[in-house]
Amino acid sequence: MTPRQTTFKATLAMLAGLSVTSATIGALSGPALAKPAVTTGHGFDIGNLDRSVKPTVDFYKYAIGGWQAKNPIPPEYSSWGSFHRLADQNQYALRAILDQAATNSHARAGTNEQKIGDFYASFMDTARIEAAGIKPLQAELALIDAIQDRKSFIKALGHLHVRGAHPLFNFGSTLDFKDSTQVIAEAVQGGLGMPDRDYYTKDDATSKDLRAAYVKHVAKILELAGDSKDAAARKAQVVMEIETTLAKASMTKVQRRDPNAVYNKKTAAELAALTPDFNWTEYFAAVGRPDLKGINVGQPDFFKVMDKHLTAVALSDWQTYFRWHLLNGTAGSLTEAFVQEDFDFSRKLSGAKVLRPRWKRGVSVTDGHLGEALGQIYAMKHFPPAAKARVLTMIKNINAVLREDLKTLDWMSPATRKAATAKLDTFTVKIGYPDKWRDYSALKIDRTSYVANLLRANAFEWQRDLAKIGKPVDRTEWYMSPPTVNAYYDPTMNEIVFPAGILQPPFFDPQADDAINYGGIGAVIGHEITHGFDDSGAQFDPKGNLSNWWTPEDKTRFEALSSRIADQFDGYFVEKDIHVNGKLVVGESIADLGGLTLAYKALEKSVVGKARPKPIDGFTPEQRFFLGYAQVWASNSRPEYTRTLINTDPHPPAQFRVNGPLSNLAFFAKAFGARAGDPMVRKEASLIW
Repeated sequence: MTPRQTTFKATLAMLAGLSVTSATIGALSGPALAKPAVTTGHGFDIGNLDRSVKPTVDFYKYAIGGWQAKNPIPPEYSSWGSFHRLADQNQYALRAILDQAATNSHARAGTNEQKIGDFYASFMDTARIEAAGIKPLQAELALIDAIQDRKSFIKALGHLHVRGAHPLFNFGSTLDFKDSTQVIAEAVQGGLGMPDRDYYTKDDATSKDLRAAYVKHVAKILELAGDSKDAAARKAQVVMEIETTLAKASMTKVQRRDPNAVYNKKTAAELAALTPDFNWTEYFAAVGRPDLKGINVGQPDFFKVMDKHLTAVALSDWQTYFRWHLLNGTAGSLTEAFVQEDFDFSRKLSGAKVLRPRWKRGVSVTDGHLGEALGQIYAMKHFPPAAKARVLTMIKNINAVLREDLKTLDWMSPATRKAATAKLDTFTVKIGYPDKWRDYSALKIDRTSYVANLLRANAFEWQRDLAKIGKPVDRTEWYMSPPTVNAYYDPTMNEIVFPAGILQPPFFDPQADDAINYGGIGAVIGHEITHGFDDSGAQFDPKGNLSNWWTPEDKTRFEALSSRIADQFDGYFVEKDIHVNGKLVVGESIADLGGLTLAYKALEKSVVGKARPKPIDGFTPEQRFFLGYAQVWASNSRPEYTRTLINTDPHPPAQFRVNGPLSNLAFFAKAFGARAGDPMVRKEASLIW
């Protein structure tokens, strides 16, 4: 999600829907689908259609099969879709800003323009990067080499964490789940070089092959850093053994979705009892917060195993492990040999064929580390006030629909309904960009060394993050930069956030009809609102505190409905023996289903008392709503990347984000004339909101 490695901050990309109650779908009729030769309306290109497929059989393929055929995945990408195309478009806009900043010799020292220009220019200066080799890492490598006892071990660990490497575990600030007015410190499981614990624990042939490739990759990176081939091979085995132990002690992604399971506040005395061989007082001092007296521990069992491992592993092996994590975190920023080796392993997870052009990587890292400095200029150039006003109107309409829905849900009691309405009434909405911009004045950036800039930027963000602990919550803070093509709901802030980057076609098109926009950004809005009431978000009250606002009977009914959605998505396969993990994607799937329902009802309300809009390109407004939704998820994906997402991503694959929720909706069936027995009509609809 964000650079912070917290356990529950919800940076939830993409769209979906809130609920409406409807029973099983019977035989419904709908208008015949016209076949115009050319597109006449804004917002949807009928060339995206695949008319060889019936919308009642596979709506995803029908709506965007033509797009898929015309949009092969570029070789540098692991997948390619509407999100990627818009993000790519935004990159060109950001590049124009950065090129101008990088060539502006008159930018005052210390200004945001000077910093983004120098940061980008230092990344693009490959000759200087090649000449420097790993010299910019000398201070960190020297600290690792100096480890000779537990005290120097913790000193090196703390320094690496501050500078952006993440051996052993992750540490940072978070809002207190049970007192959202307080910012507290938190330690969570981590320390792995592969994306998730399952990559170390699964016994299938693909996982075993990937582990073997990972060991070779670790060895190659260590060899590039100066180790002999034999020594690097031995050390790579050490890294794998340490990481496997940490992985086996880690919670699964499904387990981590339970906010109660990862809320375990500990005092200093309790920390000492939990990990007697790890001195937290020394660690807090090493990371710049010696005043801390307690923290939240996301996974106590993980830290117990970590603690036992501290004495079971030789200090020399810990040095190897630390060195690997430093190099792993910076490999993409070092010489071409490191960059290529880093990519060669990552492509086994992504399927990408070639590296992205260097300028695109430079834009991404600048946005990642100086996002609000760059985003402030982007927002001024590319986000008109009229767009914000129209999106705000849509949000108000969708909120109103949910408020009405809450009055009629047949499974919810009056007491829970009142509490749910109170939560909805306290939602905060953020659109476009922050009201208060981040202050980068303490961050030094120059052109002498990109890696030095990177390490200083990591340290700046670390210090900014830890400085929040113990202070009043800053409710103006954003966790995405303005150009980001994404949106999120934060349960501890009870807020929905829509960066400027996503408020463009195909999500939001000022020239398009309401049907397309409600199917696009409207469903995104509904999705994020629904996250406040998904299986995790529903555990947080209007103030953002983890507390139960449900009656026991309503909670039982809600959990049963959620379980049905998880079961539905468990039944979707991406390959013969690889299916979606329903328990992992249930929150996003609830939000997709709810978001669609809310957006559709808001569209219906928007035309009350007005003349019915005429069909466009032969499609009714109802049909265009669903076409607008589907085109947001237009995507092609490489098999390697799809397998990675199944293991790690709480969002279902694109085709199931369309067909999954739509097959539950009576108003979709009516719009396209789907009947009982059609593949796009589920025998028993799974609905909540």
